Amino acid sequence: MSKQVSTGAADKRVIWPLQSLNFFMADLQAGIGPFLGIFLLAHGWKSGLIGSVMTIGGVAGMIMTIPAGALIDATKRKRFYVVISAIFTILASAIILFTQEFWLVSISQVATAIAGSAIGPAIIGITLGIMKQKGFNKQNGYNQAFNHAGNVVGSALSGYLGYKFGITAIFLLAAFFGVLSIISVLLIPAKSIDDHVARGMKEGDKNEKASGFKVLFQCKSLLVLAGALAFFHLGNGAMLPLYGLAAAANGHGNASMFVAMTIIIAQLVMIGTSLLAIKMADKKGYWLVLFISFLSLPIRGLFAAYMHSHVGIYPVQILDGIGAGLQSVAVPGLVAHILNGTGRVNIGQGAVMTIQGLGASFSPAIGGWIAQGIGYNTTFIILGAFANGSILLWIIFAKTIKDAC
Repeated sequence: MSKQVSTGAADKRVIWPLQSLNFFMADLQAGIGPFLGIFLLAHGWKSGLIGSVMTIGGVAGMIMTIPAGALIDATKRKRFYVVISAIFTILASAIILFTQEFWLVSISQVATAIAGSAIGPAIIGITLGIMKQKGFNKQNGYNQAFNHAGNVVGSALSGYLGYKFGITAIFLLAAFFGVLSIISVLLIPAKSIDDHVARGMKEGDKNEKASGFKVLFQCKSLLVLAGALAFFHLGNGAMLPLYGLAAAANGHGNASMFVAMTIIIAQLVMIGTSLLAIKMADKKGYWLVLFISFLSLPIRGLFAAYMHSHVGIYPVQILDGIGAGLQSVAVPGLVAHILNGTGRVNIGQGAVMTIQGLGASFSPAIGGWIAQGIGYNTTFIILGAFANGSILLWIIFAKTIKDAC
């Protein structure tokens, strides 16, 4: 069994490639995604159709997340799946540059979503295999901080390059970050990853067998978490793309720069909240961390309804950064904690991501058609109100979650 990673200087050869992977993977995963709505709007698409094509990709990713998690649990080649996912994401995104036909754009989004479904569980598995349960929460928090920093840099460069040279430059930047992601993951020594612990087994007996898949359905705290996240992302998923469309429709300057600014503000906040979540989880547990994240969405919806402008992006995206930043640390940490010893951590991560993805994937279509029918202002209030379901679940089952923590 590989030795547990400590904080010694020699271990930086493992930790820094892991953190750089999270940094460069951020822009690869985002790619032209945040700018897709603006790009299609410029090519004559309506908000309803834009939302629908995003939903198609989201549903595909949702369907594949559980199988991807199971695959990551079983495989001893986790780095390989990160490399393959990066390559396919680059190739699939390129399709959009050459055609804006509905079904080809849809296929591109499906391919990107399927490739992306393996990246999250793979990085979580690699981190758990290196750091073990004891060090996972802290390192995952640092991973998320680097990921958000990568989004800031990628979005700033994308906004500038998109403004100067068009969306082709944004794609080329994402492809370049993809190459750096591949180099980073290959710099992580395979022997530094304990595959037994990476799937959620306890250190020690390598002959211990993983639990059956039914453990996912018998764990009440896991089901409550998934349900709360589904409500949250049903409202949250459409918020940013519709906010960009609302700004574009109202003629608030260059659309690419506006979208880039919304991302940068949120991601800067996420860096701080990711690091804060590490300390909050250690001292107060995951229940409070996630409760605060759920509270942020209804407030964000109110700001978005009445302030879709260059002034409004600050409160709207600061609240986005609070919600997403806290969840990026608390959700993987809570799932890993709940399923520790079952050998099903990554498929558990995939299952939770699937349920939350169910909400996120339908959100753009719901939000897009509502906005097309009754306008953006009311739509943002409705989207924010979905998080009330998350808040109610979290309060009703507070004892269950706190006991699991």
